[in-house]
Amino acid sequence: MNNGDLAEALAAEQGITKADARKYVDAVFTHIAAAAGKGEEISLNGFGKFKVKDSPAREGRNPSTGATIQIAASKKLGFTPAKAVKDLLNG
Repeated sequence: MNNGDLAEALAAEQGITKADARKYVDAVFTHIAAAAGKGEEISLNGFGKFKVKDSPAREGRNPSTGATIQIAASKKLGFTPAKAVKDLLNG
């Protein structure tokens, strides 16, 4: 499923146009990304939590040459599903 499929399902379920549904879907993801960019935790009841995690700088190896390289610190967006989603996935 992609953004278009999600918008189409939303439009059919709510009786709105596909264009309006696409605006709503895009707006939701824009706001989630903006909150994550600020380092905020995004909690969606019944679905799960998005949380920004820090990944520290570390040493790595270039797989083709074996040379040691420095990997910079970065931030990653993690997702933890809610119990209802876990139960749905695991039957």
